[in-house]
Amino acid sequence: MTDLVRISDEVRDAVERSIPILALESTIFTHGLPRPRNLEVALEAEERVRAAGVVPATIGVVVGRPTVGLSPTEIERLSTSDGVVKLSVRDLAVAAAKRLDGGTTVAATALLAHRAGIRVFSTGGLGGVHRDAQQTFDESADLPTLATLPLVVVSAGVKSILDIPLTLERLETLGLAVVGFRTTDYPGFYIADSGYDIEYAAQSAAEIAEIALARDVLGISSTLLVANPVDVSSQLPVELHDEVLARALAEAARRGISGHDTTPFLLDVMQRETGGRSLDVNVAVYRGNVALGAEIAAALAGRR
Repeated sequence: MTDLVRISDEVRDAVERSIPILALESTIFTHGLPRPRNLEVALEAEERVRAAGVVPATIGVVVGRPTVGLSPTEIERLSTSDGVVKLSVRDLAVAAAKRLDGGTTVAATALLAHRAGIRVFSTGGLGGVHRDAQQTFDESADLPTLATLPLVVVSAGVKSILDIPLTLERLETLGLAVVGFRTTDYPGFYIADSGYDIEYAAQSAAEIAEIALARDVLGISSTLLVANPVDVSSQLPVELHDEVLARALAEAARRGISGHDTTPFLLDVMQRETGGRSLDVNVAVYRGNVALGAEIAAALAGRR
């Protein structure tokens, strides 16, 4: 147990030599995409990061061991094996004792990335405050975890099935700074503009790196969230998005679906009712965030 977290030799060497590194989560290919597309997207993301001159560090759990810098064989194992579980921070110790394979959520990936000395992390969308959270207290562990870690996390906001205004309020309360990449429109994952605004925009990866360095000098220990909207040409048509989401919410209410069952139900309806187009948006979002994350990692390494 003394060496429970395994950091690959490549990642360890990059940290020691201040080579730029980008952390990547594993739930996108263990739980977010169907086979075999999940494996293709995971390997492609690593290739794109390397092409940008940055070391990719895909993070997951293999036979109970949290691993920072999965090998291609381990990525394939998590992408194709049955019984792979979804692991947040609270689940890591249980998974270790039970020797489970797992995909790490934003919270668990961020924790392990920070432990390894990685400073930048790209994901698809953040977890947030769920609809009707005033009654259910349903809020993703991503938010309080990121409030304690001095990372830069690139995402396309939170999925529009969540309560976006309440999520933005919680981000403010938790001291999580949010900057839009060349926009003050907060993205809604499937769509570039959720209809809600944020205060600040950054125009380049270099400017984001400068903000992160200033945060560190000030001793602020929370994550800088970079909201990177999907390109408008790749988003779900707004009318289709709004129509499907309204039907999904109405159907969930009619069936009495609530609590932790709500999100997977809404995502399933979104995928089915858009004829799979929501999955294409998911991939486009991830590619854009990986590309921007690699730029930021390089800029931050250069500034150091």
